Amino acid sequence: MRPLLLIDFGSTYTKVTAVDPDQEAVIGTASAFTTVATDIGEGLDKALLSLESRTGKLDFESRLACSSAAGGLAMMVSGLVPELTAEAARMAALGAGARISRVFSHELSDRDLVLIMEDLPDIFLLTGGTDGGNREVITGNAEKLASLPVRFPLIYAGNRSALDDCEKILSDFPLIVCPNVMPRLGQLLIEPVQKEIRKLFLSRIVHGRGLSSIRELLSGILMPTPSAILAAMTLLSQGTKTEEGWGDLLAIDVGGATTDVYSIGRGEPDDVNIIYKGFPEPLAKRTVEGDIGVRYSFSGIVDELGLEGLAQRTGLAEGEIQKLLADLMSDRSLVPGTPDDQLCLLDHALASGAVDLASRRHAGCLEEVYTPMGPAFVQTGKNLRSVGRIILTGGSLIHSAAPLDIARAALYSPAHPMSLRPLEAEAFRDDRYILSAMGVLAEKEPDLALRIMKKELVSLGHCRQNPN
Repeated sequence: MRPLLLIDFGSTYTKVTAVDPDQEAVIGTASAFTTVATDIGEGLDKALLSLESRTGKLDFESRLACSSAAGGLAMMVSGLVPELTAEAARMAALGAGARISRVFSHELSDRDLVLIMEDLPDIFLLTGGTDGGNREVITGNAEKLASLPVRFPLIYAGNRSALDDCEKILSDFPLIVCPNVMPRLGQLLIEPVQKEIRKLFLSRIVHGRGLSSIRELLSGILMPTPSAILAAMTLLSQGTKTEEGWGDLLAIDVGGATTDVYSIGRGEPDDVNIIYKGFPEPLAKRTVEGDIGVRYSFSGIVDELGLEGLAQRTGLAEGEIQKLLADLMSDRSLVPGTPDDQLCLLDHALASGAVDLASRRHAGCLEEVYTPMGPAFVQTGKNLRSVGRIILTGGSLIHSAAPLDIARAALYSPAHPMSLRPLEAEAFRDDRYILSAMGVLAEKEPDLALRIMKKELVSLGHCRQNPN
C-alpha cells in the first residue's frame, strides 16, 4: 500500500483524509481545531493522531494540502461599471477560490481608500474599461492606490490602452499584468486572472498564513480550499478521458459564517423564445453568500425568513426561537444534543433557509418583457433547471437527520417561479467531508479522485419540485 495524505487547513478545522490508491478507497478521515493563532502544525498533529487511532500508523507516500486558514484568500476588486467590469472581476476572484472583502465601482473615493487601509487585502484586482475604451477611471484609480502608504500584491486586468500609464504609476507595487477580464462588451476572459491568483496564493499567501513553517512536511500546498472544491465538482461533472462524469450538477456547502454554491454546466436558455441578457456564465461557477450561515451569520437567514417563517419550519413558538437565537448569539459553538431537541429543529430550519437563499442568489432568473411581437422572457444568469444532481456538504448538512428535505430547498418553488433552479434532482451527501481532499487529489490523479467520489458520495434519494 502506498497511502496518500490529503489535508485541508480550514479556518475552523484542519481535516485530514488518508487514501489508498491501490484499492481506490478512503482509508480514514479525522479533524481537529485549526491552530493558526499559535502554530498551525499543532492542529495538524492532533488531526493526524486522531487519524492514526483509526487507521494505525501509515507511511504516506506524499502529503498534499489546500488551505482557507485565517479567513482564506482576502481580495478586493475594482471595476468601472458595477454590472460589467466590476462583476467580471468579482466572478474571476470567486472562481479562483478567493474571499472578496470589497468590490469598488467607478472612481475610488477617499472613503474607499480608508476602507482599504482598515482591512488590507491579500490581493487587489484592478480592472475597468474594455480595450480601447474608458482610460480615465482605471488610471485615476491606479493613482489613488499609489497614494497609499502601504503596498500589496496587485493584479492589473483592465483596459490595455491604459496599461503603460498604470504600470508607471504602480511601479513600486508587486504588480502582475493579465489580459483584460472584459476585452469587449459581453465577453469574459477570467481564466488568466484566476491562474495568477492561484500563483500568488502559493508564493505569498501561504507564507503569510504561517503555513511555511510546515511546508517541509508536505509534498505541496496546491490551492485555496474553495478552489479545491470547485475542482472536485468540475471533475465529477465532466469526468476524464477514461472515466465518465455525472453531467451538470449543483453543490452547496453550508458553513457557520458563509454558504458557498458551486454549479457546473453551461446554463444557457432552454427555450428558443427566451432571450439571454448579460455575460455568458462560466462553466464552473462559484458564489459565496457572506451573510448566510448557521452560526456566525444566522441573522441573514432570520432577516429573510422572519420569526414567523422559522416558527412554521420548526413547529416552535416564536418566543422559543428567540431564546434559541439568543443562546447562539452568546455561544456560537452550541450543537444539538438529540434529533428532537429544539436546537436541532432550529438548525434544520436555518440550514434549509441557507440552501434556499443561496441557491436563489446563485441561479439565474427570468423576467417577462413586452415586445412588438408580444410578451417574451429575458434570462439573466445561469439556467439550472435541467441539473440532475445536487451535492450537499458542510457540518449542518452532513449531520442533519432529514437531509433530503434540506436538498429540496434548492429546487424550483412556486414561491419564486422566475428563479431558474433545478426542477428535480437526485441528492447526494458528502458524509466524510472529502470534497476538498478530492479536489487536491485531482491535480495529481484525476481518475482516482473521480472514482473515489463516486464511491463515497451517499445518495439520499430523488427530490422533486418544492410544493411551497
